[in-house]
Amino acid sequence: MSDKLSANMLYNYVKCPHRLTLDLFGDYSKRDPISVFVKLLWEKGTDFEKQVIENLQIPFLDLHSYSRIEKEKRTKEAIDNGVELIYSGRIGAGNLIGEPDLLRRSGDGYISGDIKSGSGLEGENDLSEGKPKLHYTVQLALYTDILERLGILAGRTPFIWDIHGREIEYNLNSPQSTRNPESWWVKYKNCLEAVRRIANQDLKTLPAYSGACKLCHWRTYCLKCLRKANDLTLIPELGRSKRDAMINYVDSVSEFAKADLDIFKKKNKTIFPGIGMGSLQKFQERAMLLSKRGSQPYLKSQISLPDAPTELFFDIETDPMRDICYLHGFLERRNRDNSSERYIPFFSDQPNEQEEKRAFSQAWEFIQKSMPCVIYYYSPYEKTQWKKLQGKYPDVMSEDDIEGMFDSDYTVDLYLDVVKKKTEWPTNDYSIKTLASYLGFRWRDTSPSGAESIEWYHRWVETGDVNIKNRILKYNEDDCIATRVLLDGIFSLPL
Repeated sequence: MSDKLSANMLYNYVKCPHRLTLDLFGDYSKRDPISVFVKLLWEKGTDFEKQVIENLQIPFLDLHSYSRIEKEKRTKEAIDNGVELIYSGRIGAGNLIGEPDLLRRSGDGYISGDIKSGSGLEGENDLSEGKPKLHYTVQLALYTDILERLGILAGRTPFIWDIHGREIEYNLNSPQSTRNPESWWVKYKNCLEAVRRIANQDLKTLPAYSGACKLCHWRTYCLKCLRKANDLTLIPELGRSKRDAMINYVDSVSEFAKADLDIFKKKNKTIFPGIGMGSLQKFQERAMLLSKRGSQPYLKSQISLPDAPTELFFDIETDPMRDICYLHGFLERRNRDNSSERYIPFFSDQPNEQEEKRAFSQAWEFIQKSMPCVIYYYSPYEKTQWKKLQGKYPDVMSEDDIEGMFDSDYTVDLYLDVVKKKTEWPTNDYSIKTLASYLGFRWRDTSPSGAESIEWYHRWVETGDVNIKNRILKYNEDDCIATRVLLDGIFSLPL
């Protein structure tokens, strides 16, 4: 194994420290196959980078075809000669090695840049300008660190060229947020030190159950390890940082279920940073559910939901790489009679704004014609995307329309409004697939997931194969049915 620390190692570390450990020292025969969605991400990233470079209107030195050793040699020569822009170079200093997409001359030095097929910022909306993405930041910071060690850095201000055609400066000396004054540079240095210690086997990492596991090639192996250890992260919403704070006092779900919480009290708080007494009690109740054989889900408080003769169970599908919402699916049920159910999809046959607008318009027209009705969906994603579509196509739907549609008198987010607030389940998470599966529902597809459906849509656009479109529609219909199954299951829970 190389003793060099790379940008890819930092990327994997911030996604999951244990993934880095396994990638360095794990048994590769225990890895899952790379998912088709991850392969698509790689393909789209490569295609976008190629497109950006081909459309550059300024001269640059292209080093992408050279081997690592030759590339590093030619990059040094180009820097020594003051080349204005270097594409796909390779730089190193000490135990650091990096291959920034871009090295751009600025004054007497250089700054690095990366080309990304996603947005350069996260959390952008009407109320926020967004902030740098950590997994982009640590990679850019590594390149910056190398340039600084080489004595040719023009400033700690690397940049991203993103999918929206923007150049976004990442000021590494700036604070991470108003609440966290620590600079991005300090954050990078801390991550780099952790990566160094993991690579030297001086820092032991543990797996943790989280949403990041879904696309990881170590998912199956880690899940076996977690179940064998009865790890605390198998408790819903008890993540890695909370587990790490608790593990020296209680290291398994079963042990936590039996623990006397008074020993963890410290005045009105607990001895665990970031975990209040209320949260600790909630987590213990969940640990008890997971530990007791035959445990059943239950209501924590009475639920009161809107009533109407027509129910619409709503689920959308999007392609974030094309920035398009391509499917609005509805399962319609009348008078709570399952025999009355019918599935109504509104599908964009092409990934363009004309088709997106048409499907959105038809979906909104269908909802209006279905009034009075109650609309059920799972998680805030549908609401977020429809607000985005309303802003994009205000002639289809006004701001008053969108506010009215998502009024609590008509529309229910089963996750935020009901499951999260008023129920408990003997499961490891509260995803729609986990809860509907617990209630006995089975998806018809062998690999049902939102990520997989994005890859299916990509192949539908590329081939026009009607079988692929039908696969997407069946998957979306099953998501809608699963939402109905969950609603009915919730109504049957004891209080």
